[in-house]
Amino acid sequence: MLLNNIFRLLYKNSYHDMSESLVAALEAKDYYTCGHSKRVASMVCELSKKLGVKGKEFEDIHIAAHLHDIGKIGIPDKILNKNEKLNSNEWSYIKAHPQIGYDILSKSNKLKNISKMVLHHHESWNGKGYPDGLSKFEIPFGSRIISVCDSIDAMTSTRSYREALSFEKCINEIYANRGIMFDPLIVDCVLDNVFEFEKIINSFKAKG
Repeated sequence: MLLNNIFRLLYKNSYHDMSESLVAALEAKDYYTCGHSKRVASMVCELSKKLGVKGKEFEDIHIAAHLHDIGKIGIPDKILNKNEKLNSNEWSYIKAHPQIGYDILSKSNKLKNISKMVLHHHESWNGKGYPDGLSKFEIPFGSRIISVCDSIDAMTSTRSYREALSFEKCINEIYANRGIMFDPLIVDCVLDNVFEFEKIINSFKAKG
C-alpha cells in the first residue's frame, strides 16, 4: 500500500510538472491562454470533487484540464492572436486544436487517457460539437467536465473583440445549454455550488 501511494505521488507530480511546462510553452505563443488553463484546471478540480471523482481518474482529469488547449501551439500566430472575430476559414484552424493536442499527447502511452479527454473537450451533449460529433455518454466524462469549466472561463474573460460576461449572465448561458451543449448532471452540480465557482473566478481576477 505504501509503495502504491509513493508511485501514485510520483506519477501525479511528474505529469503535473510536465503539463505545466507544456502550458508555459503555449502561453509564450498565445497571451490569451495566460492563466486560462490554470483557471479551468482549478474549476475542474472543484467540480470533479463535487461529482465524486477520486484517485487516478481525478489526477488524469486534472492534468487534461491543464492541457486541454495544448493543440493551439500548432495554430498560426496571426490567427491565434487576431484582435477581431475570426472568419470561417480561420475558425476551421481553431477547431483543429483538439486533434492537434491529441496527436501531441497520444505519442506517450502514459497520456493515452488524457489525450482522449483533450480530443473531445469540444464535443456537445447533443452531438453537434467537434471533432467527432460524439454525443451524451460517448463523450469521456473528463471531457464533459472540462467543457463546462472551459466555457465558464471563456465567457467571463475579456477578449479584444468583446467584453467579459458577468458571472450571472455566464451561468444563465450554462443553464440554457443544459442538455444541449453540456451534460445535465454536470450543469446541475455547478448550479448547486454556484457561489464556489464564482469565488474561484473572482480569486483569479483579484490576482490580476
